[in-house]
Amino acid sequence: MEDNTVLVMKRIRKEFQGVIALNEVDFVLRKGEVHILLGENGAGKSTLVKILSGAYQMTSGKIFLFNKQVNIKSPRQAQELGIGIIYQELNLIPYLSAAENIFLGREITNKFGIIDKKETLDSTNKMLKELGLEIDCDIPVINFGIAQQQMIEVAKALSLDAKILIMDEPTSALSDTEVKQLFQMIRNLKQRGVSVIYISHRLDELFEIGDRVTVLRDGIVVGTKDISDTTKTELIKMMVNRELTEHFPKRSALIGEEILRVEKLTQKNGINDISFTLNRGEVLGIAGLLGSGRTELARAIFGIDKYDSGNIYLRRKLQKIKSPKDAINQRIGFITEDRKSQGLVLILSVKENISLTNLTSFSGFGFIKSKEENKEAEEFINRLKIKTPTLDQKVIYLSGGNQQKVVLAKWLSKKADIFIFDEPTRGIDIAGKVEIYNLINQLASEGVGIIMISSELPEILGMSDRIIVMNKKKIAGEIPLKSATQELIMKYAIGA
Repeated sequence: MEDNTVLVMKRIRKEFQGVIALNEVDFVLRKGEVHILLGENGAGKSTLVKILSGAYQMTSGKIFLFNKQVNIKSPRQAQELGIGIIYQELNLIPYLSAAENIFLGREITNKFGIIDKKETLDSTNKMLKELGLEIDCDIPVINFGIAQQQMIEVAKALSLDAKILIMDEPTSALSDTEVKQLFQMIRNLKQRGVSVIYISHRLDELFEIGDRVTVLRDGIVVGTKDISDTTKTELIKMMVNRELTEHFPKRSALIGEEILRVEKLTQKNGINDISFTLNRGEVLGIAGLLGSGRTELARAIFGIDKYDSGNIYLRRKLQKIKSPKDAINQRIGFITEDRKSQGLVLILSVKENISLTNLTSFSGFGFIKSKEENKEAEEFINRLKIKTPTLDQKVIYLSGGNQQKVVLAKWLSKKADIFIFDEPTRGIDIAGKVEIYNLINQLASEGVGIIMISSELPEILGMSDRIIVMNKKKIAGEIPLKSATQELIMKYAIGA
């Protein structure tokens, strides 16, 4: 074992109900390095780090930490050993404040054993300020957006003084500015000798922050390379065992008649004077920085949040969308940015999630018609190539890409002809993204109107027919695709 090695995982094997998730995996982490863990959804990355963080117990294998063999049986034990983890799916208690979440189980108390609220808030504010985040640390974190909650998770992990920090898709909901702040923080951690295991599907950022990369495929290590000795094309081929030459598949959908028109949609303290149209067969990209009002617009159209003035026309008829039920009845589908808490019922099966929006079609006299429900689920599992052992598999056990397909199937079952995609490929690997893009293209070719909100500018440029850019809850500009560039989009996004 090298002197600068802090972690060795040897021949790690993990089985779930007879399914092999990891097969004889070896992994080595050095002091002060950023080691990228790369692979498609379902390749075993999250399983490996969950074993290291104590969330899962390995079936067999050995773990050596700082030259000493350890058996990590719980997340608390992992923390005590100096291992911190930031999961892709946030692990905060929504109705506790940022300060309470960060110091949960390690509360700062005074000499009388009473929680010292002022010291707790001061410490939290100091940590978050170092991350470039200034918020009210005394209100429930449910009031913050995904990006802010993710930065709170980072602060929580760093407050534990971790020697090994695991980051699972840490930039998936961050703006470019926040990503730069995060990377600077990681560089500072490296200088202090902290080692980082970094999982991401954004290949460009790996070359900016990584030192070495280990690629997993189907639970097996394909290889480990120095970042400086490899290329994006080589890594993609290692991940999927084939070359993906077209990241944004071309389509030839004909843009048809107007299907949605929004006029002067306004909320008190929310979106302001929003007007646009959407046509059949069109992919309308909505870009903008975090907090620009993109998601608020989607939620207003879908009836989750009320609007105070303005009109929504569907298929050229004025409609009052007062609730998600109204939107669903008008055949609008909403694929939310947080699929696990808002798009799926994790403890239900694939079949049950697919039929959720369309139960009336599978029921009679208060009973579900199982045969019809099964037939519908099988059709969409085959059509969308959802990888699941059975119809009755709980969706919590599917990979992120397959979970996203289940959400999509739910709305296809309802025969939606307007789709709102909010960050459709968040946390999904390269091959999974291409599958989602193909599905979006297929929907457009069938005459569906699509609104696609994305923080990834290449995705906006690669998939949209027309682009709207938002800034400060307003539309800052509309750009035809032939004129669109990343620089122009950013100028509108920052209000230049």
